[in-house]
Amino acid sequence: MTRPLSRRTVLRSGLILGSAGLLMSSAACTPEPKPERLTVAGGESGGFYLEFATLLAGLLQREGVAETAEPLVTGGSLENIRRVMSGEATFAVALADTAALPAPGPASPDATPAGAGATPAGASLVALGKVYENYVHCIVRADSGIGTFADLAGKVVGVGEAGSGTSLTAPRIIASALLEPAPQQVNLGLNQGLSALRGGSIDALFWSGGVPTAAIAATASELGVRLLDLSRHIPALRTEHGDYYDRVLIPTGTYGDAPAIWTVGVANLLLCRSDLPDSLARRTVRLLVERAQDLIPTSSTGVQFLSPETLINTAGVPLHPAAAAAYRSLHG
Repeated sequence: MTRPLSRRTVLRSGLILGSAGLLMSSAACTPEPKPERLTVAGGESGGFYLEFATLLAGLLQREGVAETAEPLVTGGSLENIRRVMSGEATFAVALADTAALPAPGPASPDATPAGAGATPAGASLVALGKVYENYVHCIVRADSGIGTFADLAGKVVGVGEAGSGTSLTAPRIIASALLEPAPQQVNLGLNQGLSALRGGSIDALFWSGGVPTAAIAATASELGVRLLDLSRHIPALRTEHGDYYDRVLIPTGTYGDAPAIWTVGVANLLLCRSDLPDSLARRTVRLLVERAQDLIPTSSTGVQFLSPETLINTAGVPLHPAAAAAYRSLHG
């Protein structure tokens, strides 16, 4: 069973690891090439993906890994993977279950990742690490009269923006519940979905992100929300789709008066292409481990990873070879 760790615990693990001086010897001898521009495909405004992407881009630029580094506002995991594979983004954050899908075709010979130089044909999707836990939220209005997931039978449900990881995970959860009549599913992202929930045009909204998600917290203060327990569907999800799903707790007080609730957790990966230069992969891994405290949004209560023991567990997505070497050097 996975339980949220405190921010202090995560920061302590990052600081301890930083004192070990990970990979300093590899960077001490000669200057490493610095790309002019890096991009990190994130997510929607008000969501955790974009917060993390913004923090990572800022750190990459401040530490001189690139001349400039920028986060990209996107629809989420599926779009992020497409952007990385097409060369539109250098890095992407994505849900592990989404990253496990067949990649959207090999890179074309003339596609060039931002900051990565010339690209050979046949580049594949790889990971730099497992960075944090996503919490699948199923949000209803506090005054809706909806108390359990079974109450969504026949209701209208927002299942994430097309191109998001939520749009993959949410329908899987709904299918596992075998509700009759089946809910009507509509593609709505976080901000449009919360607006629809406030206006009453949908009965529930799925969202996958860190806790708390700022936009949901704001809606909870304005309107009052309740979260539905999704954890009973984990065995069916694992049987049908693989071991990407964990039981995680959204604590009391995360969203106004909403009580604690068990839900589905999905690991989030930091992804790139296999043709990313080794030096860039290595320096990024160093920041993930040594500067973990700079990569956790101040509002977060539920980040669980950013330590070598968890960073390397990338749910079957292979590590970039230079990243794998970097982690091996840490563990001896």
